Amino acid sequence: MNGTFDFVSSADKPALIAFSTPEWMDATKAALNELGYKVHTAATHSDFLIRFTQARYQVVIVEELFGANKIEENLTLKALQEMLVNQRRNATVLLIGDSFQTFTPMEAFKHSVHAVINSSELFLLRQLIEKAVADNDIFLHSFREIQTRILTSGTRF
Repeated sequence: MNGTFDFVSSADKPALIAFSTPEWMDATKAALNELGYKVHTAATHSDFLIRFTQARYQVVIVEELFGANKIEENLTLKALQEMLVNQRRNATVLLIGDSFQTFTPMEAFKHSVHAVINSSELFLLRQLIEKAVADNDIFLHSFREIQTRILTSGTRF
């Protein structure tokens, strides 16, 4: 892990990315920067886990072969899949790789992410990220609204 501390303020839109392919990482950083996100990059699986627990990331993007030769060996993806919902609820999680067809719901469900993106469509990444975040916001809108009402009313369960 890089030794510098990068403060995340309440006005920031934090994003965390984990890539082994430098070209894909650069394209992803550029797209997220265009969308106004403050991008943090994980260099290893343990770096990812440390960073993920230290900030409330709005967007998390992982390469299917991050630190692995096969998707089944991707420890970061496996850790995300095994996390409790309340640990990852606030992030829109995207998985990028060669073996997916972009925005295939069953493939996303299979990998416990919000969306999958084929690497051949990185030229559209900014728009694809926007769509995935918007879809996730729509999906969770009612849940978040009720959660806010409960928190502000002081109701206990």
